Amino acid sequence: MNAEFFEAVADIEKEKGIPRSYMYDKIRQAMLAAFRRDNPECEDNVEILLDEDKKQIDMVVNKLVVEQVEDPSHEINLEAAKKISRKAKLGETVAIPVETKKFGRIAAQSAKQVIIQGIREAERGIIYEEFTSKEHEILTGVVSHVEPRNGSVSIRISSNSEFTEAMLAANERIKTEVLNEGDRIKVYVVEVRNSTRGPQVLISRTHPGLVKRLFELEVPEIFDGTVEIKSIAREAGSRTKMAVWSADPNVDPIGACVGPGGSRVTSIVNELGGEKIDVVHYKEDPEAYIAEALSPSEVVSVTMLEDGKSCRVIVPDSQLSLAIGKEGQNARLAAKLTGYKIDIKPASEA
Repeated sequence: MNAEFFEAVADIEKEKGIPRSYMYDKIRQAMLAAFRRDNPECEDNVEILLDEDKKQIDMVVNKLVVEQVEDPSHEINLEAAKKISRKAKLGETVAIPVETKKFGRIAAQSAKQVIIQGIREAERGIIYEEFTSKEHEILTGVVSHVEPRNGSVSIRISSNSEFTEAMLAANERIKTEVLNEGDRIKVYVVEVRNSTRGPQVLISRTHPGLVKRLFELEVPEIFDGTVEIKSIAREAGSRTKMAVWSADPNVDPIGACVGPGGSRVTSIVNELGGEKIDVVHYKEDPEAYIAEALSPSEVVSVTMLEDGKSCRVIVPDSQLSLAIGKEGQNARLAAKLTGYKIDIKPASEA
């Protein structure tokens, strides 16, 4: 039985990554708890001995050899001690073996619960550590359940060999996207929290970080740092504006993101369910940057206002609706992208 126990612990370490030392501590705790349940008077004089080499587990109660026993839980007379060890002498301590078979049913059940709980805690710790290292990264998951009442989706996500269930809340879903059980989708890990119920991985499909990571995966120049993403403004499922820049004058940052025949950006648009993506040049000069951000509209002039946080933009009359965009989306995203309030006027009014 002891040999099987040590093999089982080794298997748990191999399969689940739980260190043997951790498991041995939990076994000691469980055996001590079981013994003390039936022997509450014994406290600090109980010892668990685990010998990996001999594949042996022993529990002993250490008692002091005395002439007259006053505390039976901690003392033993010389005659009884001699039966355990012939070398026993007065004033010495004798280790008295405990037969674990004699544990009561309730005590044994309690020990089992301590071990099971220990394994669960260790598994949660491993999962937490693994997914914490994936914060602000993209993971691939499989839709396991779609809640029809509130629109939230349960997704089984994996990282290396670890799996966990994460909830994609309705407000973190792309509104135009239809998800069904079994669908494979990419999600952005916003945060990992450690709760009493185990690790909670907060995921999103609407976070701007998802677009950034998708471009890093698709565009080698972004991955290696030749092209830098300076800012992203996103209305998930509808449209994204992304400002890019490169220190290398021989590299066209927009061309790198779009790819040959638009292949790179098309791949990302497909992953996001048809969401439109405008890639614009980042400029150090705020006026030039704002003009770029209002693309595809032409801009006549940009004037910064005194507060330093807003500007007035003049566009040709024919470009006014394009500059503002459907329901003001183009102007709204440009403002979010640049960090400036933008007041758009047609040239005729100016």
